[in-house]
Amino acid sequence: MHHTSTGSTGNTAGPSRRSLFAGAAGLGAALAVPAASGTAHAATPDDAALRAVIARMTLEEKAGQLFVSRIYGHSATAPDQADIDANLAELGVRTADELIERYRVGGIIYFTWAHNTRDPHQIADLSNGIQRSSLTRPRGLPMLIATDQEHGAVCRIGKPATLLPGAMALAAGRSRTDVRTAGRISGTELRAMGVNQDYAPDADVNVNPANPVIGVRSFGADPALVGTLVAAEVKGYQAAGVAATAKHFPGHGDTAVDSHTGLPVITHSREQWDTLDAVPFRAAVAAGIDSVMTAHIQFPALDPSGDPATLSHPIVTGILRGELGYDGVVITDSLGMEGVRTKYGDDRVPVLALKAGVDQLLNPPSMEVAYNAVLAAVRNGELTEARIEESVLRILRMKARLGLFQGTRVTRAGVDRTVGNKQHLAAADHIADRTTTLLANEGRLLPLDRRRQPRVLVVGADPASPSGTTGPPTGVLAAALNGLGFTATALSTGTAPTADAITKAVTAAQDADAVVVATYNVTASSSQRTLAQRLLATGRPVVALAIRNPYDIAQLTEVKAHLAAYCWTDVELRAAARVIAGRVKPRGKLPVPIARADDPAKELYPLGYGLSY
Repeated sequence: MHHTSTGSTGNTAGPSRRSLFAGAAGLGAALAVPAASGTAHAATPDDAALRAVIARMTLEEKAGQLFVSRIYGHSATAPDQADIDANLAELGVRTADELIERYRVGGIIYFTWAHNTRDPHQIADLSNGIQRSSLTRPRGLPMLIATDQEHGAVCRIGKPATLLPGAMALAAGRSRTDVRTAGRISGTELRAMGVNQDYAPDADVNVNPANPVIGVRSFGADPALVGTLVAAEVKGYQAAGVAATAKHFPGHGDTAVDSHTGLPVITHSREQWDTLDAVPFRAAVAAGIDSVMTAHIQFPALDPSGDPATLSHPIVTGILRGELGYDGVVITDSLGMEGVRTKYGDDRVPVLALKAGVDQLLNPPSMEVAYNAVLAAVRNGELTEARIEESVLRILRMKARLGLFQGTRVTRAGVDRTVGNKQHLAAADHIADRTTTLLANEGRLLPLDRRRQPRVLVVGADPASPSGTTGPPTGVLAAALNGLGFTATALSTGTAPTADAITKAVTAAQDADAVVVATYNVTASSSQRTLAQRLLATGRPVVALAIRNPYDIAQLTEVKAHLAAYCWTDVELRAAARVIAGRVKPRGKLPVPIARADDPAKELYPLGYGLSY
């Protein structure tokens, strides 16, 4: 399959000293040299040249390189007034240009809610504006521009960009080639829009079905499978000229607490960590991962101090750097999350993270507080300038490997050629066709037959759509089934259906030949169970489709036909519709075991389970 790429997806030769000096000096020859297409990562960067760049920087500039900040607005210089107001309130600056002027930050993170990701042309223009803002300043350096484009449940850039199956869905497909292709497609499109660092893949081993923050973002519960697929995705992203980021070290897969709102404690023994959590991170390091993100979790077996891993010298320097032999960039998870703020103030967190061995400080609540705390720690001797320079060198090495000193500019023509192109969209559908997992099919209820069961009612949960999908899920499923020759109607009943919504669904089912119910993280007390039971009582064939966690079947054992799609993005819902209609045979295998609801010590379905037609 041919994949197009822009003129700045990377380079094949290492950066010359001249281009590095030119890049560091401003908008000189560095930007006049177009990056070659092809192999994205440059040869090993020239440390002597990079050290010479660092030697010319002021302490303030070095400190700024460590930070990756959010910024509101669609433009680097002319955001909307509401975004200017938000920037002034949170960051004390009006625009990305002013943020770079004041703090000389090394990177920016894009968020949907910060209005950075309206459409691909706008994203490319914003990326160019941010790079221009940095490179035109004295000793200006190219910027890392990052986002959380995991695909599946976490995605910052939506349509018309290609949306791919998320990690657990990909794992159900069991194909390293598919995972690598997914990483390459995503990376190629990100790089075309000027995004050069992605906070993916998730390397957590999800062994806790109650995990509120990871779940389907993980490749699953089998450390060997997770490690294999993490390595494949890393290679895909980095072949496209985007720095991949394995997260959340030392492993966030066994927690029932969300680190956005609290400080989870992982109770695994040191031996369990070695055989379970560590495996995918070792695989990522062996695959040449560009960056590793820390977790705001306590892990007493690795560090009994009670500090979160992000601030732990034994975990970051002792284990990640020492035992795993990783010398690339270590980045914190967002410093605005509660998990890292429970024990120390916002002025101590960045200093303690650097002392632990971290390089990049992501999204501090207050740039002013965090930046000045780092400068003060150097001036009062708590941190040495040499320690800051170690991290700056790692960050500049990554920028050099990404070819950023050769040129950063992206073009609208490159966006049009690459983002959401026909080959990428076709590949996404092809990959998704291998992910849908059939868990139950009593009486061979599936596939539905459009001649015998032409009228299909699609009901169920319509959670807020992952960024930029068309949604809602019931509507996407109904439209896909209509396209496959059925007469399908959508009726949203929500994630917590009311008695009224259930009655409407039951009434509508009387006029249908079959019912598809989309379920979303069903619990023992969920009214989604009542909905399914009432629909079954109509005597109509009922097909349940889990559109997030695959564990729903444990609460809905009386439903005779049950599928898992692992996410509610369009690409996965369309694939599930093709399976329901018999156009595609189900091929997915469970990446996690499913326990019985009445006896969680017993398995209902083992890891690797999956039926076909």
